[in-house]
Parts: sequence; C-alpha cells; structure tokens
Amino acid sequence: MRGQVLGVDTRTGEGLVAGDDGKRYRFTPEDWAQRGEPAIGLQVDFESDGDRALSVFPMPGAGGGCHVLAPPPPRAPVTDRNKYVAALLAFFIGTLGVHRFYLRRTGSGIVMLVMSITVIGLLISAPWALVDTIRYLVMSDRDFAARYPRER
Repeated sequence: MRGQVLGVDTRTGEGLVAGDDGKRYRFTPEDWAQRGEPAIGLQVDFESDGDRALSVFPMPGAGGGCHVLAPPPPRAPVTDRNKYVAALLAFFIGTLGVHRFYLRRTGSGIVMLVMSITVIGLLISAPWALVDTIRYLVMSDRDFAARYPRER
C-alpha cells in the first residue's frame, strides 16, 4: 500500500502514515526499512497489518527519492533603526542616554539622563555609553535587528 507520512515523534521515532485507502497507520523505528529517518510529507510504500504500517519504504522519485515538505525558513528580523547611528549617538552624546531613546529603550535612557546630572553619574554613564558603542559595532546586523525590532 502507498501513503504519506503525517507525523513523526522525534524522541521515540514513532510515526503515523495516511494510507491511500483513507486510513491511518502507526509505525515504529523498527518498521522503517530504510537508512535515514522518516519525514513529514514523505511518500512511502508499506505493508499494513490492522492499524500498523510494516516495512515502510520511501517512494523513489525526484530529489533523491523523497518528497519532503520542508518547513519555511524563519523570517529574518527587521528593524527600522541603524546600528551605526546608534553607535555614533552612544559615542558622542551617550552619557545623556540619547542612543537609548533612539533604540526605544526609554527606561535605561531616562536612567542615563538622570545620572548625567552628577559627576559620579557621569563616571558611570560614560563607560556604559562606550560599552554600548562597541557592542553596537560588533553586533551582527541580524542580532541588532532581533534585539531592536521594528515597532508594529
């Protein structure tokens, strides 16, 4: 009989096949008669015994003998902020926390702004801004976009 793999439990290797007869059949790793692992959407040929699929083989075909429905790739994070602008703001006026406001981190921006009123606060916020500058410059564009996403 022929069918299609509906699902596979990655922990146990047990799976479910939808047969061409409209019924569903369970299989275990021992029933999988091919090297490799079964995948969702794979067209298979198997022997049925009640509600069990035995001797499950992938059907030969295009793409190396399997028709696998691959999940769509994850969407890349998107930001409307520029990491170089953030780095420049942090470097030149970072003690005031302007770069934090630019990146919509208003809480820490307010803290830096209030701290800049005192000398001791400046001694704390200046290294903080320098670390932020370096961090923005070494951060990948993807990581930056994930950390500071576009508002919806």
